Amino acid sequence: MSEAGGPAVEQAAVEQAAGARWFDGEQGVSFGSPATVVHPEFVSGKGRLKPHARSPEARLDEIAGLSAAIRLDVRDRQVVKIREKSPGTLFGKGQVERLAAEVQAAGSEVVVIDAAVSPIQQKNLETALKAKVIDRTGLILEIFGERAATSEGRLQVELAHLEYQAGRLVRSWTHLERQRGGFGFLGGPGESQIETDRRLLRDRIVRLKKELEDVKRTRSLHRARRQKAPHPVIALVGYTNAGKSTLFNRLTGADVMAEDLLFATLDPTMRAIELPGTKGRAEKVILSDTVGFVSDLPTELVAAFRATLEEVIEADLLVHVRDLSHPDSEAQADDVRTVLNSLGVLEGQGAIPMIEVLNKADRLDPDTHAAALERAQRDPDILLVSALTGEGIDTLKARLVGSLKAQTQLVTFALHPSDGKRLAWLHANGEVLSTTEEGGMLHVQARLDEAARARYRSL
Repeated sequence: MSEAGGPAVEQAAVEQAAGARWFDGEQGVSFGSPATVVHPEFVSGKGRLKPHARSPEARLDEIAGLSAAIRLDVRDRQVVKIREKSPGTLFGKGQVERLAAEVQAAGSEVVVIDAAVSPIQQKNLETALKAKVIDRTGLILEIFGERAATSEGRLQVELAHLEYQAGRLVRSWTHLERQRGGFGFLGGPGESQIETDRRLLRDRIVRLKKELEDVKRTRSLHRARRQKAPHPVIALVGYTNAGKSTLFNRLTGADVMAEDLLFATLDPTMRAIELPGTKGRAEKVILSDTVGFVSDLPTELVAAFRATLEEVIEADLLVHVRDLSHPDSEAQADDVRTVLNSLGVLEGQGAIPMIEVLNKADRLDPDTHAAALERAQRDPDILLVSALTGEGIDTLKARLVGSLKAQTQLVTFALHPSDGKRLAWLHANGEVLSTTEEGGMLHVQARLDEAARARYRSL
């Protein structure tokens, strides 16, 4: 007699309990479904806007872009002012009625709310609007779920989705009112279906976290091996759709997915490249393309993607890629700096040098282009480039080498002429500037970074 609650049964139950994904057949929503996007503009009791770096219209543009990234057909978009949140529907009664009429008029099957929506608000809004409702967190989770390509990325997305969905079981199923008598390993007599689903979700979350810890240890081993090699790591960071992947492809000759979409890249990609060095010597570095940042990133994803951001923490140099053609470029840059500050890489003991790359110069009007070029000429840590056309790329390569070289220290080593091992090591791991013989010893002047100096001392 087979065990009734074996792994296959449990996995199926987990998939059912966790799988209220909007974009599948059961939910009746597919890619390309007509959609309405709504940005709730929260104002004070006196009707004044709460301070925010972006205008409501810019926020609406971003949530529309996120919807387009998951291939929804955005037919209507609007800003709705809210003075006081309704516990049951977020919006006021009259606003819900007006939204329902507009959703029906647009023929929308999905309504995307650019805010966090509670499970009960979501359920009530779906009933009133006669359409599926997705909040900002749910939408970003869908994008990440579609785009994650590596095993680590998929694990992170599944974990984030399960933690998000665990609190929404109340609205997900019609069978939740049933009671299950069941066997001991499926739950005690009278355990409700919702309790069983939640328990299965918790078990799956625990297993996923253990798997991610294994992945994290593997990544640490890979980083340790890289640190033994004489190659510094340069990490590209920036707001989503700033052009990081296009710049990565330009610098490496790789073919990383680079589209005009938010979150086109979700998994970290690393390539070894050679940059032009001094005296005709090529400088080998490792370039890392990281996931793009976004304002109000769901807390579930911030925690789940911490391992991905560790590539940033371990970098020797950061390249902050900005879309200078975007009207909210400054606000986007502030969001990126906020995340980097939270990682402790901009200030204090763990601070990492950073270059700011003003990208998409090909999209700028002549006046803006001239102003940006003048700004770059004044500040050595700012460059104007176009990853698409190649403008400024040679200058960027030289600046990368210069920034890495600035982190090195000029050291003179005294070696015995027969000590070919250490001499070869210095040539392989640093920049040997001169070698002179005096008093029966070789005096080698070389540039080494701190990590290389520590490795040399351990020889």
